[in-house]
Amino acid sequence: MIYRRTAAQLYRTSSYSSKHSFARLFSTESPSLPVPPASPTSHHHDLQSFLDYAKRTSLSTQSTTYVGTLYEYTVLQSLQKHFINATRIGGRADSGIDLVGTWSLPPSSSAHPLRLLVQCKAVKAKVGPNLIRELEGTFSGAPVGWRGEGILGMLVSTREATKGVRDALIKSRYPLIWVLADLDGPIRQFLWNRRAAEVGLEGLGVEVRHGGEADPMKKTVVFTWNGEELG
Repeated sequence: MIYRRTAAQLYRTSSYSSKHSFARLFSTESPSLPVPPASPTSHHHDLQSFLDYAKRTSLSTQSTTYVGTLYEYTVLQSLQKHFINATRIGGRADSGIDLVGTWSLPPSSSAHPLRLLVQCKAVKAKVGPNLIRELEGTFSGAPVGWRGEGILGMLVSTREATKGVRDALIKSRYPLIWVLADLDGPIRQFLWNRRAAEVGLEGLGVEVRHGGEADPMKKTVVFTWNGEELG
């Protein structure tokens, strides 16, 4: 089952025990945060420094390197707005992982962050379930600190999840998240499977809201925890 609502609604649609995962997420112990691998380059480290580098080196804005790297930094910046502290690690030996991150969720956000392996796909073509299989493959090549139990795999794409993607997400034995994020950053779709709920997303909910007066047709997501908006 794919989730995008509150904990109460999750329990009405699915029956499973979450006592152990809940205890892991909200225990009184304070594990140290893992240290991300070194950046694959010293030329840029965030969105603005990459834009400066691209301009300085006359990097073509049509090249796959430019488009892919720009999207990775844009996603990184967008995730930070939702309490996900991410680091770009993409490189030749990245095992398909573009970002690693920690997600601080209530009630003790600093002591119990979830860990994420993130792939970013700025694609124009229709997406398929092969992307879910590719995301599953990142677990075997995860860096130190992002291995073992309790790791979430996240795929961020410029395309909405198709039925094939949703079915593959439901059937996966890995805790996975699918995110639709526009090229300029706003998140417009956020789905996760039952395994992700068991790992630590029991209280998470997602509400879709319109952009307001500036762009009333633009839709973005707002995260809630047990019905209360995160912010």
